[in-house]
Amino acid sequence: MTLVKFGKEPKNNFVNPFFNDVYSILNDSFLNERSASRVPAVNIAESDAQFEIDLAIPGLNKEDIKINLDKNVLSVSADKKTETIDENKKFTKREYSFNTFSRSFNLPESADHSKIDADYVNGVLKLTIAKKEEAKFQTREIAVK
Repeated sequence: MTLVKFGKEPKNNFVNPFFNDVYSILNDSFLNERSASRVPAVNIAESDAQFEIDLAIPGLNKEDIKINLDKNVLSVSADKKTETIDENKKFTKREYSFNTFSRSFNLPESADHSKIDADYVNGVLKLTIAKKEEAKFQTREIAVK
């Protein structure tokens, strides 16, 4: 199998620059809108005492966000109505819109369901899920007998 890398032009190849130009035009206008992910980006981290989930969801109000816990599944969703469009305004390009999304996370058994906090600051939703006491990383010295 041969892999072809884009971005580096092979020597004495006049077709590749043309192809890259056509590809960038298609990618910019057609493919990008059709294949753009409607799911927010997420960062998940774990520390000794808790799990942290950060979702990038700019442009929303706190009232637009819904967080539900069903058994071990934590779901985050938002439903923001689209803004009214002025019929006299003609867009040359429109890349963002307000729409719905839903994202779910399976929580591990070590998550304490009674201690989940959510903060929404500067377009980032930060979920903090505490760990059960018995699941926290514990260090101790073991005596040799």
